[in-house]
Amino acid sequence: MAAALPVCYHGAITRKECEELLGKKNKDGAYLIRDSETIHGAMCLCVYKKRVVYTYRLLQTHTGQYTLLTAGGLEEVFFKSLDDLIRHYKKKNQGLAMHLRHSVKRKTALLIKVPNTLDAPSESSSAAPNEQVNPSPEEDHDYENDPSSDYVEVLPDAL
Repeated sequence: MAAALPVCYHGAITRKECEELLGKKNKDGAYLIRDSETIHGAMCLCVYKKRVVYTYRLLQTHTGQYTLLTAGGLEEVFFKSLDDLIRHYKKKNQGLAMHLRHSVKRKTALLIKVPNTLDAPSESSSAAPNEQVNPSPEEDHDYENDPSSDYVEVLPDAL
């Protein structure tokens, strides 16, 4: 079972919505985590300092650990959970513009929809009203991305 997401995780909000939330808090060190708008699967740690929102790319490794994308020359630090990462960056002088001080909590429950390939529009919608199009089994499923599939991704052993 996956670990619960922290209450400062806001999901797929926009950069503008994030800046508005942090601006309403109006406290140096206010922070939240949101999904990246540009990199699928990545998140952003956003920190407020003197009316400016600093955004740090937050990545999850294939082993499930979390890290902030660092500038060249800085050593990456890995954390078992987002809570561990947050705890670490609450300490001063850890490389952020401002250490984390005030969590901006989401007000509502977070609903995460797992994509279902069966809900996607099919090519049959463009067919004539009385014409029926049956997709072949190979076209019907994306087995690599179907969580209910019997197929699993196998990673090569490290050399």
